[in-house]
Amino acid sequence: MNIDLIFKIAAIGIIVAVLNQLLIRSGREEQAMMTTLAGLIVVLMMIIEQIDTLFSSIKNIFGL
Repeated sequence: MNIDLIFKIAAIGIIVAVLNQLLIRSGREEQAMMTTLAGLIVVLMMIIEQIDTLFSSIKNIFGL
């Protein structure tokens, strides 16, 4: 796995956590939940891309 990807995922996690706390403290629980879900979706999309690359490499190695 690319180390840059790990740092990007960590940065997204930190930003989402900070936004989540700010929104909760200002009484915007629904927006906090939506921010958390959006962050999760972004991270999942990044990981899915890496999994797709992995599977493509495996298919090429085994000639599938």
